[in-house]
Amino acid sequence: MRSSYLVCYDITDDKRLKKVFKAMRGYGDHLQYSVFECQFTPPDLVRCRAELGAIIDHSEDQVLFVDLGPSEGRGERVISSLGVPYTAMDSPCLIV
Repeated sequence: MRSSYLVCYDITDDKRLKKVFKAMRGYGDHLQYSVFECQFTPPDLVRCRAELGAIIDHSEDQVLFVDLGPSEGRGERVISSLGVPYTAMDSPCLIV
């Protein structure tokens, strides 16, 4: 069974940040600068955590996994925002 997760990260080094972003592109939908929505099976989650764990500096960086519950039966994704309206980001993010 798949579960929906928000994966949010705060990476202190630009080189590691690029690597984390590139890794996350393979796991889910890019919602905001350092936020992805992912549909993980338990093995997918283990694989993602291991891949990111090998990239980050565990004493400086942080990656949060927020379990939103089962993917099935949730209906369509509903995202609301304050301030600037939410728009889906279909274009790749460029980190300079």
